[in-house]
Amino acid sequence: MLTLPPSVRIYLAATPVDGRRGIDSLAGMVLSDLSLQPLSGHVFCFVSKRRHQMKILFWDRTGFVLVTKRLERGCFRLPAVIAPGATHVDLESPELTLILEGIDLHRSRRRARWSPPSDLVSR
Repeated sequence: MLTLPPSVRIYLAATPVDGRRGIDSLAGMVLSDLSLQPLSGHVFCFVSKRRHQMKILFWDRTGFVLVTKRLERGCFRLPAVIAPGATHVDLESPELTLILEGIDLHRSRRRARWSPPSDLVSR
């Protein structure tokens, strides 16, 4: 399980990328295609065209870190709900963990989360 602080967001690029891309190319994509800042400390995920390889890019205050995972069998099952024209999808840490394990999220069901009543938040 990935443990990330709540301030770190996880973005999954909506379009597949060439699996040979490196750090500089992916950081450029974050800036130009996703319109996000690669030095923000957030996590950026990219899936190859055949969906058997995923690259995860993030900045850790001293440099970029690039993690690659290749499935030997099957492919990564991405979230089904990607809005037309969207450049990226926001993920949560448990979702990314399940995707990396090759688990299909289409059949899973998210339970409603608790949120504080609005009168408590406004105080």
